Amino acid sequence: MAEIKLSAKPRTEFGKGAARRARREGLVPAVVYGHGAEPVHVNLPGHDLMLALKTPNALLALDLEGKKELVIPKAVQRDAIKGFLRHVDLLLVRRGEKVTVEVPVHTEGDLAPGGNLLEHVLNALPVETEATHIPESVTVSIAGLDAGHSVLAKDITLPAGTTLAVEEDTVVLQVVGAQAEAPAAEGAGEGEEA
Repeated sequence: MAEIKLSAKPRTEFGKGAARRARREGLVPAVVYGHGAEPVHVNLPGHDLMLALKTPNALLALDLEGKKELVIPKAVQRDAIKGFLRHVDLLLVRRGEKVTVEVPVHTEGDLAPGGNLLEHVLNALPVETEATHIPESVTVSIAGLDAGHSVLAKDITLPAGTTLAVEEDTVVLQVVGAQAEAPAAEGAGEGEEA
């Protein structure tokens, strides 16, 4: 995964008023923490950050007044109505360091005929991987699976250097048969005749 470069400005004001002023200027308040260092409060360019966060587990290269830091998003707060970014927590990482992240699960292929339904028990698979080689997603073939079949975490092929961060027997996907509605009994709800 390529690093996405962003320039960060240190924040000196805190609180609701300062955050609102920053957002009006097109900036997003953020906090950078990790590795036992003191948290650093910064403002990031809102539009660039929004584009960067379209990629799950984006690796961001922050330029903070000439100091380069690698970070990954840990928590993203969005406005409930409009969806714009309100605040982001960023975790410091180092090259070669292992991190635990959730990778989206994508499926390919068609289920066996017969009205089967696919249930995503986990939409994202927790994995441990090197911070600079986080996979964007994992793909699972569901071709020909019939009702009653399950895909376990151990059945998913992971990229080299990536290991599961959940139990191997964790169900990720399962196929269930479509349930038909029982026909209503005739005369149900009508009064009895004498």
